[in-house]
Amino acid sequence: MLYITSSVSIPDHEINLHAMRSQGAGGQNVNKVSTAVHLRFNILTSSLPQFYKDALLSLHDQRISADGVLTIKAQQYRTQERNREDALDRLRALILRAATPRKKRKATAPTRGSHNRRIERKKRQGRLKALRRTVE
Repeated sequence: MLYITSSVSIPDHEINLHAMRSQGAGGQNVNKVSTAVHLRFNILTSSLPQFYKDALLSLHDQRISADGVLTIKAQQYRTQERNREDALDRLRALILRAATPRKKRKATAPTRGSHNRRIERKKRQGRLKALRRTVE
């Protein structure tokens, strides 16, 4: 059972964990031992509340496929257990990040100083262009 908050959790049978060999350099250990973990989580068929599903699906994350399957690959650590914990922690963090509402942007007016600096730059540029004109 993966606990997201005190009231929201994901049962183990909804999370598919698959062990495989890690990629990249690492020598004999990488070539022999299946320490990397591939986590697959189907958002659409999960028991998450609809609010969480909508928030996850609205993320523009390349790890979420078009059919709503989230894939996380963990291969940072040398042991399968640590990589499994890392994948589950990343899933929990992603769900919490998606569920956190974004702050509304407050429109602000430019300060008097920035307004004056802008006008002065425009005047200076206008005087410079006036000097480039032909002399009569």
